[in-house]
Amino acid sequence: MRTLDIGLAAHVAQGETTLATCWKLVRGDGVVLGFTDHDRTLNFGGVDFVPAHGLDGGEVPARLGAQVETSEVLGVLTAEAIAEDDILLGRYDGALVETWRVNWADVSQRVKLRSDTIGEIIREDNVFRAELRSAKQGLNATRGRIYQGLCDAVVGDARCGVDLADVAYRGFATVTAVDDDHRVVVAGLGGFEKGWFGFGSAEWTDGQRSGLRDGVVSHQRAADGDVLGFGVAVGQWVTVGDTLEVTAGCDRRFASCRDKFANAVNFRGFPHIPGSDFVLRHPRSGDALDGRAVVK
Repeated sequence: MRTLDIGLAAHVAQGETTLATCWKLVRGDGVVLGFTDHDRTLNFGGVDFVPAHGLDGGEVPARLGAQVETSEVLGVLTAEAIAEDDILLGRYDGALVETWRVNWADVSQRVKLRSDTIGEIIREDNVFRAELRSAKQGLNATRGRIYQGLCDAVVGDARCGVDLADVAYRGFATVTAVDDDHRVVVAGLGGFEKGWFGFGSAEWTDGQRSGLRDGVVSHQRAADGDVLGFGVAVGQWVTVGDTLEVTAGCDRRFASCRDKFANAVNFRGFPHIPGSDFVLRHPRSGDALDGRAVVK
């Protein structure tokens, strides 16, 4: 049961209410937006909740147990509030949305109904429909570890221990050409080995993608510069002259951990575990079965 403060409880109990719904949206890049279904701007918590170009809430089901509760909000794509380009660029992916019930005549009387994250966003006829996923979504995350040859840490995290702020693992580049939607040619990485930034990441510091971080799946060297391949389509949002900071990646192999990062002591896999080729192996004439290790 949700507990209301004394003022809001008294207001609701009187029967005739002046209530409105407000949504506070916090993007991953720190941008905060406020919307309300009321006809004038409300302010609380240091956020202006504006009408007109905001959101319209849908049905909010309540479920027992650990099932993920989902709802949706509907809004108009406008340059002043939520621009279509920002949705296409992924700036709203995983954004936090707080839903508040507020007495618009006295905004100190309010209650937070729920906190959600934005899931799937559908765009149609200049309108967007955003799915809101409850905090129970986190319970769907995979927990535990499995025995495997590759490392299961994320390069640079606490379990890995590599300091990606080291200049040996960071480079600054400028786009000199766009090959296609997934590949761009850059200058400024000539001092690093070919492939050094494969499986890494890039944070755009200029242009339309400024502030966004994308995964780098490949790093090749060509006559006209270094070619970075991205896991998402970036070509239509990138132009010559855009800058980015690139961070070295790891293919999770023991050899890379040892030779590239000098971090073998923190390798979080099992490099000597037999693979499927060993499981399918059968005795053959001439095999050296003298008691020594078969898998090295």
